[in-house]
Amino acid sequence: MTTRTFGSPIKRNEDPRLLTGQALFVDDVEIHGMSHAAFLRSPHAHARILSIDTSAAKQREGVIAVYTAHDLGDYWQPGPLLVPPPPVAGSVFNQRTQVPFAKDKVRHVGEPIALVIAASRYIAEDALADIVVDFDILPAVIEPKAIADLDQPPVSLVHDDLDSNVAARVHQRKGDYASAKAKADVVIRRKFYYDHGTAAPMETRGVVAHWEARAGKLTIWDTTQAPVVIRNGLAAMLGLNERQVRVIAPFIGGGFGPKIMMFYPEEVVIPWAAMQLNRPVKWIEDRNENFVAMTHERAQTHEAEMALSKDGKILGIWDRFIHDTGAYDPYGLTVPLNSQCTLLSIYHVPNYDSEFTAMFTNKPIVTPYRGAGRQHGIFVMERLLDLAARELGLDRAEIRRRNFIPPDAFPYNNEIIYQDFAPLEYDSGNYGPILDKALALIGYEQFIGEEQPRLRAQGKQVGLGVVCYVEGTGIGPYEGARVQVQSSGRVNVATGVGTQGQGHFTSFAQIVADQVGVDVRQIDVVTGDTDQFYWGAGTFASRGAVVAGNAINEAAKDVRRKILRNAAQHFECAEDDLDIDNGVVSIKGVPSRSLKLGQLAQMANPMRGAVKPGTEPGLEATNYFGPPRGATASGVHAMIVEVDPETMMIEVKKYVVVHDCGEVINPLILDGQIHGGVAQGIGNAFYEELKFDENGQLLNGSLMDYLLPTALDVPRMDLAHTVTPSPLNPLGIKGAGEAGAIPVGPLFAQAIEDALNLPGLELLEVPLSPLKLWEMTT
Repeated sequence: MTTRTFGSPIKRNEDPRLLTGQALFVDDVEIHGMSHAAFLRSPHAHARILSIDTSAAKQREGVIAVYTAHDLGDYWQPGPLLVPPPPVAGSVFNQRTQVPFAKDKVRHVGEPIALVIAASRYIAEDALADIVVDFDILPAVIEPKAIADLDQPPVSLVHDDLDSNVAARVHQRKGDYASAKAKADVVIRRKFYYDHGTAAPMETRGVVAHWEARAGKLTIWDTTQAPVVIRNGLAAMLGLNERQVRVIAPFIGGGFGPKIMMFYPEEVVIPWAAMQLNRPVKWIEDRNENFVAMTHERAQTHEAEMALSKDGKILGIWDRFIHDTGAYDPYGLTVPLNSQCTLLSIYHVPNYDSEFTAMFTNKPIVTPYRGAGRQHGIFVMERLLDLAARELGLDRAEIRRRNFIPPDAFPYNNEIIYQDFAPLEYDSGNYGPILDKALALIGYEQFIGEEQPRLRAQGKQVGLGVVCYVEGTGIGPYEGARVQVQSSGRVNVATGVGTQGQGHFTSFAQIVADQVGVDVRQIDVVTGDTDQFYWGAGTFASRGAVVAGNAINEAAKDVRRKILRNAAQHFECAEDDLDIDNGVVSIKGVPSRSLKLGQLAQMANPMRGAVKPGTEPGLEATNYFGPPRGATASGVHAMIVEVDPETMMIEVKKYVVVHDCGEVINPLILDGQIHGGVAQGIGNAFYEELKFDENGQLLNGSLMDYLLPTALDVPRMDLAHTVTPSPLNPLGIKGAGEAGAIPVGPLFAQAIEDALNLPGLELLEVPLSPLKLWEMTT
């Protein structure tokens, strides 16, 4: 076989549809008789609901129905706990999940109270103003308590059935930190803060539900990253057979994690309403809603210390942190547990003592967003290393190198429990070459020795940053795929994951192309449609290529075996004598003895005659893959930045990323993933911050006020890769979806600190901003 596409920078199959407006998004769905929905949302962060009067809204012309929690009856139930907490001894976890409508109490601004369905969205929105809700406003819990105040009684309870606002507490240890600290030559202790943010996807959320009573079929178009799980859950809630429910996650304009949240109130009530009314219902989230109704991420305060020997070796780390989980905790401990585990990064830390307390507040729910808490741990570790290097008089790159886990130590057991309920174990890695390549690309020695002194002599404030990170990727449980050679010669691939711009239609096709010997443009990939593939977990945690990709590879290998077996029977030759290339199977060295794959597919599905017992029709196979644990990617980011001393605005002069995600399917797509991650990381590091007042009101809930980086703010990047194949899957691949975003916060802090070069200046929080820098330096 001469066809080989795995590893090639092939242009994306899906782009022509996207660029010509032929890609289907949820808001593009139009059905005859469509009605439109709008939600009445709480204007208060914390209040009791004394009464709801919907009578005027129901009388408005064009209004079809108005629903509140009372109308749902037994359908009103709290949502599921999506990720149970791992079995860490002594842990505390108080499960409180979101509800379809607030019933007796609202717990954050934007929580749904009522639903209006009307002939148009305009009428539905106008009718919201007709609904009268009588509130008893309560004190809002906005900032989690400081660590020192955790034992003090709360001013107000987010959940009245609890005696505090503690959502969870987890304490993990390895080794003996106290003994390590006693032997240390240097102990660095600081307080770090990582603030609240939102994903702000280009496409907001949306749901369209169509109930066909005669067919007994419910079809739902949903901006979800987990269509199979949504299908199963809604079928159970609605009392339907799973085969009666079809969930389609079409093209999605950015997911980033919040769209893996299940089940949003809108996902629960829109299908229910469509069944009640026996007519299609559409709801599309507007941008104002998106700021308060879609889940948020981040907001942690850490008090951490690092014990070191005089030669810069880490002896141990101690960390206590508070995690703001918002009003509910449907995602369990995923985000703070990721922070706790990822803090260890790519370094050998023999002694570790970490405890976090997750706190309920009257703010929107916190769930994973690109990085899912890993940023926080990396920020603490990298900043501690910067401070330690300064204290010990060591080069910042050298102190990192001295603490790398050596390449012969893998698999490396970090001992503490990870989100997959097992000890955190790194499968593979070789960190020295990554750092070497990043330092060479940024011109580390030349900048420090020549350029920086020369530019500073000219009065320019320029600085360099270099940071390392680890990315847990490719977690289970499993994914599956079906590969089929059709009679036309085209190949169809179906899998249960959804796609939100990752290039699945191309990278998955490349995997299949190498096995069945066809051009990638002859392969049609279907994702996110539960009628096309029944099983799957979803697209999250940088797992699509690792888990679904390997399932597709196994199914394609099965099809390849069928092609060779059937062709060998036809040609009356050995399978080893056959070659598959360019959609044709032929006898090696005898190209005239050949069959197109489409012809072979027809022959494999005879319409008459007898077949041998056990014969499977067609050139088709379904297979599944589940990894034993997650594959560990890693990398280094480096940056040169200039700061304007008058405005504190920054200009990134050079940006370098060196990444190891194992074997690379498509370098072009991989580079795009990293570009996007870095862009979001820059926003998190220097621009984006949600500001709440003391009453829980979001003060900058619009794109006029919430500062997102633009193309003018995102620099050109120099990207490079090293390859340490993962031993956990046949393709040797690791995920890369979050790599660009994870380390950007500490990178900005280090580089700006270096540029300003002020005695005593320590940047221990993100996001930074010109205003914050001005306040810190004047």
